[in-house]
Amino acid sequence: MDLLPNHFKRAIRSGQQQIGLWCSLANHISAEMLSASGFDWLLLNTEHSPNEIPMVFSQLQAVASGGPTHPVVRVPWNDTVVIKRFLDAGVQTLLIPNVQTEAEARQAVAATRYPPLGVRGFASASRSSRYGRIKDYHTRCHEEICVVLQIETQLALENLEAIARVEGVDGLFVGPGDLAADLGHVGDQGHPEVKRVIEETVGRIKGCGSIPGILTGDEGLARRAIELGSLITAVGSDIGLLARSSEALAARFKS
Repeated sequence: MDLLPNHFKRAIRSGQQQIGLWCSLANHISAEMLSASGFDWLLLNTEHSPNEIPMVFSQLQAVASGGPTHPVVRVPWNDTVVIKRFLDAGVQTLLIPNVQTEAEARQAVAATRYPPLGVRGFASASRSSRYGRIKDYHTRCHEEICVVLQIETQLALENLEAIARVEGVDGLFVGPGDLAADLGHVGDQGHPEVKRVIEETVGRIKGCGSIPGILTGDEGLARRAIELGSLITAVGSDIGLLARSSEALAARFKS
């Protein structure tokens, strides 16, 4: 059995736009349903949702059966043990939050590589190796693992080019919520200063040879980020779609 190709990683490296949806409902049924909606990728969120590894395991299986959509998992933190467990569950693309320095970027990449390239702990028969059926998994898996780091603070902005230069970093993803908070505008991602910094950051990421990404429910900002070079572009969330659509339906009948 051969190593599973990471079509998402290959797409962004070839310059193809990947449109995604944020998934925080922590449910395999909604993940399966959304995987057939036409998005290139779904973000399975474990940082800001009640989503644990057994639940994500089911969501990965559901997405695999539901359509061609690629599952990306946002881990709760840049933690070597946590990253190992998600990789063993079969995750090929990781979004790692709040990376602020070159050293933290190196730590994140090392967690995704077996020795001598990194520090990932060895497992002989996990889902990632198709339960031991991919015989050369441990020597080649890094070829298909995609590491995207979130840029969410002023310190990260100061170190952006150094972070981008770390071998094994495939892309840098702007986190508008935390970035807005760190800039003094908590809860106001639409503030002119925040938008200006976001646009500058997307341009800087592309300018230093990395691949930019962003999550925003602001369609205008999403399209502007795409114009500036964002290739990993999340344009909404499952919670947002369900909450706003249900509110609108109720309002039409109760107004």
